[in-house]
Amino acid sequence: MLKVVGAGLGRTGTKSLKFALERLLSKPCYHMAEVFSHPEHIPLWSAVSRGESIDWSRIFDGYIATVDWPSSSFWFELSTIYPDSLIILSYRDADSWWQSASSTIFPRIRKSEGVWRSMVDELFENRFTTDIANRSACIEAFNQHNELVRNSGLGHRLLEWKASDGWEPLCRALDLEIPEEPFPHENSTASFIQKHL
Repeated sequence: MLKVVGAGLGRTGTKSLKFALERLLSKPCYHMAEVFSHPEHIPLWSAVSRGESIDWSRIFDGYIATVDWPSSSFWFELSTIYPDSLIILSYRDADSWWQSASSTIFPRIRKSEGVWRSMVDELFENRFTTDIANRSACIEAFNQHNELVRNSGLGHRLLEWKASDGWEPLCRALDLEIPEEPFPHENSTASFIQKHL
């Protein structure tokens, strides 16, 4: 049962949010990184990207939260399936988001191949943009996604959050105490490039 559904797209602090939610909720949080360790999920994500129905429990069994692509593209469906979940829109300035995404995940996508690449292509074709080398197209898709979430009428279920906000808004929304340790700022552009590119 998902307690948190992340609606923010990749490179909006989602890796930091994953670690923070795992610390707060003491259970795993799904993230694109999980797809690499669960290749059996790839056909499911491809199917749902094409508009097919899937059994979401086949993906989220054992998880208490989900953030980042691919699940953030299905925030609305997941908000309906898990009606008591908190929806977190992680966001950042569109220009800084583009600088980060175009230096990290988009080059990695362009270099990739096989079923994982096909899954991302289907996801982006139906829920974002496939023109990931085009700054204007990507920023337009990014802004449209965020505005759709903001205008969805989720009311108190929606938390807009930036990585610089740290623990406090998350803990307030989840009615939890703020941990004493520093907030986990993970996966900077520089560290991503060093690790993956």
